[in-house]
Amino acid sequence: MPTFDEAIAMIERAITPLGPETVALDDAAGRWLAAPLAARYDAPRRDCSIMDGYAVSAATIATGEWLPCVGEVRAGELPSVELKPSEAMRIFTGAFLPAGADCVIMQEYAEIEGNRVRFREGFGPSSHVRTAGSDFRKGDVLVEAGRRLTPQAMVAAAAADHSECEVSRRPRVAIIATGDELVPPGQAAAGEATQADSASFGVAALARAAGAQVVSVVRGGDEIEGLTRFAGDALAQADCVVVTGGASVGAYDLARPMFAKHGLEEIFSRLPIRPGRPVWFGMARGCCVLGLPGNPTSAMVTARLFLKPLLACLQGGTAGAELQFLPMCLGSELAATGSRETFVRARATSEGLVPLTNQLSGAQSPLAQADWLIRCQAEAGARLRGELVYALPF
Repeated sequence: MPTFDEAIAMIERAITPLGPETVALDDAAGRWLAAPLAARYDAPRRDCSIMDGYAVSAATIATGEWLPCVGEVRAGELPSVELKPSEAMRIFTGAFLPAGADCVIMQEYAEIEGNRVRFREGFGPSSHVRTAGSDFRKGDVLVEAGRRLTPQAMVAAAAADHSECEVSRRPRVAIIATGDELVPPGQAAAGEATQADSASFGVAALARAAGAQVVSVVRGGDEIEGLTRFAGDALAQADCVVVTGGASVGAYDLARPMFAKHGLEEIFSRLPIRPGRPVWFGMARGCCVLGLPGNPTSAMVTARLFLKPLLACLQGGTAGAELQFLPMCLGSELAATGSRETFVRARATSEGLVPLTNQLSGAQSPLAQADWLIRCQAEAGARLRGELVYALPF
């Protein structure tokens, strides 16, 4: 069996990013940039003030000396006059400095009398000036291709002065939940042998949050003919098909056989990880197929570990960008792990990460508390409170 890292590398090698499309900047948030955005102008275009105050030539003023105030300049307009030595001009935040000025004195230090101003001691030494081009220059790339347009990146994208941008097409995801026992939420209480299909709701939400378009969610029973038909329908409309359940080796584990007639090429099956040993991945008719465990908690952990990086790769990003395990402090003891690499569900507290008490793969109620996954190597010993671990935002 490949390791977790080897399996991720296999996914990256198998995937060809989807083609680009051009969208209005208003519609680009959350999308993955397919072409870099370069600035169309210098910012700021000229030296400008970062404070409300008075523009002066620093070398020509003295504390307590009255200076004539020869006008004002606001953001969005050009200075109307050139400043002469021993003159001042009222200036507002973001406004361009007039020619002849090299300093802005904050208004808190100014005493005004008619059309003249003087400054009390203590106004220096900062000039309170942003120099021309100090933020970026025309032609500078402000957002690289292959980066997701987060709210922060959207600021830079807009600053580059583009009304539209080229982004990767949204991956179309089809979800198939297998198992005769599954029914839509709202119907499970009526039957003693049924249970609400919860995993597909979580997987669909994760896929949408990762930039995908969920085109279908179906529940298939444990019957090969019907599942094979569902598989064909999903492959016809999606770039990625996600199957929950049916991934073991029992008589009713049909997740992979349902794709057999559609030319499934398995890339890996079963991994030495906990939870998620039954995870598998392959390609069929040019479409990615990812098999997740049937237990909802295991499905969500493995969707975070495999589906989110997979969707990033389809959109021109990298798996590594979605798998940044950060050093974090433990807020309580962490138990030793067994023979498989383990991803421990934990919650963040003011004391550090606290592993959830119930780590059973079938336990759904604690899942809502989990916001981090602690990565533990196989046969890792117990860790004490305060020790450093590596964890992934869940």
